[in-house]
Amino acid sequence: MQLIGMLDSPYVRRVAVSLQLLGLPFEHRSISVFRTFEQFQQINPVVKAPTLVCDDGTVLMDSTLIIDYAESLAAPRKSLMPSDLAQRQHALRVIGLALAACEKAVQIIYERTLRPVEKQHQPWVARVTGQLLAACEALESELVRRPLAAESATIDQAGVTAAVVWKFIQMTLADTVRAPMFSALPQLSAKAEQLAEFAAAPHGDSAYQGGS
Repeated sequence: MQLIGMLDSPYVRRVAVSLQLLGLPFEHRSISVFRTFEQFQQINPVVKAPTLVCDDGTVLMDSTLIIDYAESLAAPRKSLMPSDLAQRQHALRVIGLALAACEKAVQIIYERTLRPVEKQHQPWVARVTGQLLAACEALESELVRRPLAAESATIDQAGVTAAVVWKFIQMTLADTVRAPMFSALPQLSAKAEQLAEFAAAPHGDSAYQGGS
């Protein structure tokens, strides 16, 4: 399989980490949807990261859908989703909050970087910022109430997604989401970033550094 997209995208990164934890070999192609648009377009005309090119050539997109496919490939040997209903419900809530925070963070970043200052709509930015902070605060509360595992053998998709998203936000919007306001999220992120699967797919411009 080929994972297409850059690791400065939390969506690409959560897939790269998940594939490793599920024990699925893949090749990573660090192609930008901005700087190398045409190259990406040749692989996926929609130009959406992450894109996964399956072994049979089928092209999948959207991190959650790609991870769902990866879960099917790894089953029944391995899964990052709890089988117990109550635990699964909690995992889905954490994942939903983390992805909501990620979506709002990306909207703010695009507003700041892609739109001229004079055309930025401040009421919209304020609204999205409020949603971002609300998602992070709710996520923090969930982690305080029920801490997540952060070891390679026990971390689940909730832990992966929350850790990846927090790292992304701190690398891009630390002035908006201030780390001292939180405790559980920074602790989870710090532990997760020490794992081999996270270290092999570091946030940034570099490519996946693990084996294929």
